[in-house]
Amino acid sequence: MVVQERWWKRKLPNEPGSERTKRSWKGDKRAKGAKGKMDKRNKGYHKLIVWQKTRELVKLIYLYTESFSKSEEFGLKGQLRRAAVSVVLNLVEGYRRRTTKEYLYFLNNADSSLSEVEAALELSLDLNFLDEKSYEVLESKRSEVGYLLSQLIKSLK
Repeated sequence: MVVQERWWKRKLPNEPGSERTKRSWKGDKRAKGAKGKMDKRNKGYHKLIVWQKTRELVKLIYLYTESFSKSEEFGLKGQLRRAAVSVVLNLVEGYRRRTTKEYLYFLNNADSSLSEVEAALELSLDLNFLDEKSYEVLESKRSEVGYLLSQLIKSLK
């Protein structure tokens, strides 16, 4: 009769006497970029220019909204950040869907969130949370993303 080894008695992969030692872990052939991270630039949605530009927009929005007043943490600042992140997440979720119809549904959601970003940027300018120059930088990037997103939607119809 064979007795099964209990999970709490098993040796960890790097423990002496285990089948896999540190040396066997070094043979990992995954492509790594800077700082040992996985290089995903040539995988799936990472190849989409609209996804790359939208990530840049999110980073800019986080940078420029840092100076918003503390009272706007859960107001306009939070809403602007959530809307921008929603654009990225809808692009990814749609990309992972099986049908073009589902993909278009999520791309349209991303477009709606991008319109929300536009309105929030205008309000931020009106309420003097953003100066004219900051607004122009963010609006330029938002406009670029909007164009790319509309072209992607058009290509799938």
